[in-house]
Order: sequence, then structure tokens, then C-alpha cells
Amino acid sequence: MNEKNIQLETATLGSGCFWCSEAIYERLKGVKSVISGYSGGSVPNPSYEEVCSGKTGHAEVSQIIFDPNVISYAELLKVFWKTHDPTTLNRQGADVGTQYRSVIFYHNEEQKHLAEHYKNELVKSGAFNSPIITEITPFNKFYPAEEYHRHYFEKNPSQGYCAFVIAPKVEKFEKAFKEKLGD
Repeated sequence: MNEKNIQLETATLGSGCFWCSEAIYERLKGVKSVISGYSGGSVPNPSYEEVCSGKTGHAEVSQIIFDPNVISYAELLKVFWKTHDPTTLNRQGADVGTQYRSVIFYHNEEQKHLAEHYKNELVKSGAFNSPIITEITPFNKFYPAEEYHRHYFEKNPSQGYCAFVIAPKVEKFEKAFKEKLGD
């Protein structure tokens, strides 16, 4: 297939710290790029410090550009649901605040339908002991995070948070999704 004819799609997902989610999604076959950033708030062009204050309404998100011929949106959602806790309000592990909320920003009706379908299936299955509180909301605007946040795990593997939080999460992900890993 001619590379120029590929129609890429976008997914915007918030599952806690964007350092963690970026490190996971960029390992998947078919993912062309992952950009850490902010979405879902009311303040234009927020800084990391502003988002961390909890006053902007933004969540830390990963904006994922992917080739749907290699990895589907449904497969990205499977990774999303399995790599964070969608039952904790405004928290993932030790990271606490509205910026760490579980959220899916859908870009079209098909993404909305799939997100709601998978959430409902998980609720029915009893996969989680607590209610799933993940927001499913229309995508509006995305603001890329500051440059020093991009590829943070790759650039800082020895940093404490990377070594003790992200590395084990990535290792667990790689075992669970071995067949979906890229080069």
C-alpha cells in the first residue's frame, strides 16, 4: 500500500500521568506518534503548572495518531482500559488531581459508540470491583505539553518516577500486549 494513501486517525485518551501513557502507546504497532498534552479544560494554552493547580479543568492526555489498518481504535481502547484504574476519581496511584482523571475524548460518533460499548461491557462483566467513572466526552481542543514532557520516560529512565512507577507499568503492558508491540 502506498504510504501517502494511508488515512491516519486520532485518539485522545487520559489515563493519569501522560508520561506513563505515552510510554505505553508509543510501543504499539500502527501508532505513528503520541503527543503528551492537555484537553478538556477552559483555559487556552495552559502550562503544566496551571494544569497541576487543578484550576484549568484540563486532563493530562495522550493524543495518539494511528493507522487504523494496523491497529484499530477498539484495540487502543483495550490498552486504555487495561493500563490504568478507571474506578478512581481524579487519581491514578499516588498522582492525585482532576488532571489525572480517566477520560476518553472522542473525535467522532464511531469512537463515542465504541467507548460507551466497551465501558458498558466492562460494567456488565464485573471486571472491576468499583464503579467505572471514566468520562466519555466530545473532543474539543488539544494543547501539546511543554517539550520537556515529551518522550519523558525514554529520556529519563533513571529518574525516580520513571524507574519505580513507569518502568514496571511498561513491563506489565509489554507482557500483556506482546503481539501488539512495534519495533
